[in-house]
Amino acid sequence: MIGQLRSVVIDCPDPRALAAFYAELLGIPLAEGADSDDEWVVLGGKPGQQPRLAFQRALNLRPPAWPDPERPQQFHIDVTVDDIEAAEKAALALGARRLPGEGEGFRVYADPVGHPFCLCWD
Repeated sequence: MIGQLRSVVIDCPDPRALAAFYAELLGIPLAEGADSDDEWVVLGGKPGQQPRLAFQRALNLRPPAWPDPERPQQFHIDVTVDDIEAAEKAALALGARRLPGEGEGFRVYADPVGHPFCLCWD
């Protein structure tokens, strides 16, 4: 091993707003000492504690338009849930939207900025 994952960082126009969405979706708290000017917001513990998700301001972000190959998803997060119907309802209430695509054990959504994520179940 060369190193350990420190953070997954997501570009977005409003880091605090997108961090709030993922904090509710994943139950990961806002890290103490988050940047007060909202250019960089972190969910989770200190570096080395997992999971850790960070958000940085990108004013000219061209959001993904999955499944359009001209604007690919760039990355996505898989979220395991116990009850897909309840999880979908809660995610939509937070501002997610359903995207085309699903398979055995997963459905595809977009966060409020347009980044795809999947709700997965066994």
